[in-house]
Amino acid sequence: MFHSIEECTDFIFKLRASTYKGEPLEAVRKILFELGNPHEKVKFIHFAGSNGKGSTLNATREILMEHGLRVGAFISPHLERVNERMTINHEQITDEAFLLYANKVDDIIQKKLDGLYPSFFEIITVIACLHFANETIDVALMETGIGGRIDSTNVITPEVSVITTISLEHTEILGDTIEKIAFEKAGIIKNEKPVVVGVKQLEARQVIKEKAKECRSDYFGLNEEITITNIRKGAPQYFDFSFANQEINNIPLAMQGEHQINNAALAITASLLFDHTIQQATIRAALQKARWEGRFEKISEQIIIDGAHNSEGTESLIHTLKEVFPAKKYKFIYAALQDKDHEISIKMMDEVAASMGFTQIDLPRAAKADVLASKSKHPSIHINENWQQLIKDEQKALLPDELLIITGSLYFIADVRKYLVEKVKQV
Repeated sequence: MFHSIEECTDFIFKLRASTYKGEPLEAVRKILFELGNPHEKVKFIHFAGSNGKGSTLNATREILMEHGLRVGAFISPHLERVNERMTINHEQITDEAFLLYANKVDDIIQKKLDGLYPSFFEIITVIACLHFANETIDVALMETGIGGRIDSTNVITPEVSVITTISLEHTEILGDTIEKIAFEKAGIIKNEKPVVVGVKQLEARQVIKEKAKECRSDYFGLNEEITITNIRKGAPQYFDFSFANQEINNIPLAMQGEHQINNAALAITASLLFDHTIQQATIRAALQKARWEGRFEKISEQIIIDGAHNSEGTESLIHTLKEVFPAKKYKFIYAALQDKDHEISIKMMDEVAASMGFTQIDLPRAAKADVLASKSKHPSIHINENWQQLIKDEQKALLPDELLIITGSLYFIADVRKYLVEKVKQV
């Protein structure tokens, strides 16, 4: 039994590399069964994708909340504390509730799994299901961890599934081709439940369409059944949207970047499929204020952080930088995990950077700073394993026409954001 939230979270964080060797989803299903299958008492919308699933979930949450619904959300990773992963109308799960549910799960693991702990993510998935089932909510939005088909969140049966984008990531788990990864993401599609798709690659879309047909699920694709027109850049940026018999013009979007317009269009579609009575004015009001921390977030006048953790994310980041700050010079700081295709991302940054900085984070799967730096061909490279010191050094050297762009793993961005926000508060 855990006696404090600190003891509990310290322990479950160590389970990231779990020694549990059962079949995928086996432990989660066993624990949920012993708890009375709380996930069967909740309506869900399920989000998967290589990039954009967090932003799309957040925009969906804002729309449904603006509509008057009580909305649960399960996201990852957290930026400061694990409670952020489970919210209801933005209100984080309390330490007391988290501890109560964790102890229930721990008791079942001891009695029914012979004390063999599943992974950190599997445990918090169960805690999220318990939390949402024990509160009065209208819908819970669930974000996958890795993939979809064998992701621990795939125990749920959602009212709508959303697949945002596909790129080569976690290839040792999901497969080494776009088609294989699309197959894994498409695993969240459930029988006779609609799926909303933002995936660009034809070969990936075809895999998802085949899965939807197999499940007798309606398929709604971006630039197919869902269209975006008349994009106007600015802050906010505006766009027009159409889907089925719905046409919505002049939608204001607080988030910057064309990719965020795509995410917003997916969110509108998912929201309307969940509740077709949502009004146009509700959608406009929601998206005008929807923001997502750590995604092209301006921390100060010269610092932007962005969790561009793969090549598709890096491409969107650079595109947005050119749109929003075309006259600035970009100095990058990059740290990432080992299981990503860094060469493409680093090559893209090399082409637009005034300088490249490489560092590392304190995680078992973190890529070493010098290994990342070895993939860069930029003439101005700075390496420091201490990311805080590297940020301090780069900040001091910034000229008025330069921006410091801190990017890479979302775990890195979480640490950086906490550090920089604290520094801003102290000023």
